[in-house]
Amino acid sequence: KGMETPEKATITRRLKPDTIETERIITVLDETIAKLELSSLIPRIIDSLDRFTDMLGPEITNNLIEHQKLSKEMERLLSSSEEDDTMRAEEQQGCLCLLEQRLKCSVRNVLRLLLANPLLCQALKHKVWERESPAEEFIKAFGEFRNFMLERLLTSPMEEEEKIRFMEDMSLQIKKNTEVITALQAELAAAIRTQEEEIHKKDDVIEDLKTSMQHLTKDYQAGIQHIKQEAEKQREEDLQASQGRCARLQLDIQQLGAQLNTLVVEHRMPELALRKRKCRMEMEIVNWIQKYDADMEEKQAEYEKVHAAYTEEKNQLSLLMEKRAVLLQEYSQIEEERRIQEEKKEQALKELNTLTLAATRIQAFWRGYLIRSLYKSKIKKKKKKGKGKGKKTKK
Repeated sequence: KGMETPEKATITRRLKPDTIETERIITVLDETIAKLELSSLIPRIIDSLDRFTDMLGPEITNNLIEHQKLSKEMERLLSSSEEDDTMRAEEQQGCLCLLEQRLKCSVRNVLRLLLANPLLCQALKHKVWERESPAEEFIKAFGEFRNFMLERLLTSPMEEEEKIRFMEDMSLQIKKNTEVITALQAELAAAIRTQEEEIHKKDDVIEDLKTSMQHLTKDYQAGIQHIKQEAEKQREEDLQASQGRCARLQLDIQQLGAQLNTLVVEHRMPELALRKRKCRMEMEIVNWIQKYDADMEEKQAEYEKVHAAYTEEKNQLSLLMEKRAVLLQEYSQIEEERRIQEEKKEQALKELNTLTLAATRIQAFWRGYLIRSLYKSKIKKKKKKGKGKGKKTKK
């Protein structure tokens, strides 16, 4: 409300809101006008950002620089979409929608930061007074809309209906008078045409027509005067009836005003409680946002630390993988050598088993041969002894 123009202030003093709802609606419209004025100054502030850096502070300056980047990106995307027809329409539309959402969020952030400092807003309005004509026209039209809404809100439905009914009655009366005047003018024109057609025939007829025209003009003037008198009389009657209705309506307004005051007194304490609750909730929301920002900064620092450790471990892992590949190659060679040695051992073992089996068989064969030879020699000795004993007996 501190940013109202003199014209709006005059209208506000002349038409004081008599309900809290009306005051709230007008407050919302005034805040919207203030935001429109600030948003229309953003391009001028960005163009002279070096001059306002000290006044704005680092946070607002960074948001304005980000907004400028988004605006340039939007312009670049729009120009590229006009030049390059091969780009797919769906992809282009998706990029535009995403960029438009980011641009809206940027404008809201800038307005939130600016509106949090009313002195800064006032100083910027004094120093950056130039706006583009479309924005100025839109703000002016919105201000007229605000004044129109204020007048409509302060006009009761009964007064509005009475006004419309009175205007309709007057319009109907004027329409009837216009029809009568049109008919008389048509008759006059017809009489004039008839007079002009017969002017060359008879002078007497001309005189009669002149006389008739004079009488017709007099009758026409008398009719118009009568119609005016009837209209004035009807207007006075309607005015008296309207004044009576206004008196009754004024009485009803006083009664309704008394009821309204009673309701206002009755609901004032709950409204104050709700407003205090709203303020507390807004403070809690601000605190939660600040806490969220702090937590996100801590998480970001922790993430960067973990990411750095992860990058280091990943580098070490790549080195270990390279060493593992070399060791795997060496291990494959060692395994191949072991396999060859195992095959050689198995081959030697097979040959040893074969030789052992052959030696065992040869030894068994040799033992059998020795036993058989020994046994044969014993049998021969026995036989020789038996023959010697037989010979001695015969002697």
